[in-house]
Amino acid sequence: MKYGERQIDTRQGELGTGERSTRNRVARSILDHGPSTVADLAQRLGLTQAAVRRHLDTLVSDDVVEPREQRVYGARTRGRPAKVFALTDCGRDAFDQSYDTLAADALRWIAQSVGGGEQGEVAVAAFARARMDAQARAYKEAVEAAAPQERTEALARALTVDGYAATAKSAPGPHSGEQLCQHHCPVAHVAEQFPQLCEAETEVFSRLLGTHVQRLATIAHGDGVCTTFIPRGASTTQTDTSVSASTAGRNPA
Repeated sequence: MKYGERQIDTRQGELGTGERSTRNRVARSILDHGPSTVADLAQRLGLTQAAVRRHLDTLVSDDVVEPREQRVYGARTRGRPAKVFALTDCGRDAFDQSYDTLAADALRWIAQSVGGGEQGEVAVAAFARARMDAQARAYKEAVEAAAPQERTEALARALTVDGYAATAKSAPGPHSGEQLCQHHCPVAHVAEQFPQLCEAETEVFSRLLGTHVQRLATIAHGDGVCTTFIPRGASTTQTDTSVSASTAGRNPA
């Protein structure tokens, strides 16, 4: 059931159509732009911060959004960090639409139109690469404008603009590197059937960051977050990129 059609409040009968519509807009804005502060939402939607807080209170009680501490890059300023609101797993699932079925049907048709089998997989992969190449133009500008040590963060911010709710952080463990985490994937349900979408995305990350990358987890595979490991100081080779792409969309052992 689509989010706009579901009951988001047990008091829905007491709510006007305008109230429900505005609440849906608040949730949709978080989906499109990633975790957002009250001020961000108020500015984007043309609402007062008091009105946004009122709608967020209901969305939190309905387990559609949840408050989080905002990730701070660079030196932390004085005072408490700003609170952001992000969609929960329940909230993301509520936005599932029939477009997923349409997209999967279209990719299936592409595969079958060239005879299916290996040729079909190659055709779907070609589509996935073309799609990501077009999408990555804005990412390329953001990454190239950043200092080398800040490029993963720049890519995360660019992905967040497209609704991936991405963050970058130092990778735990003995290996030196960073983790690029995408807390939302707009095409997760389609990528479950067509991992070529994840593979093309991984290839683009490798090309943009100038190093091989390794996909550790994906929402499409059933993980909570899409996680990509970016090593520091690694050289870019054709073999590295191929190996990285081979595990994209699948959780490597």
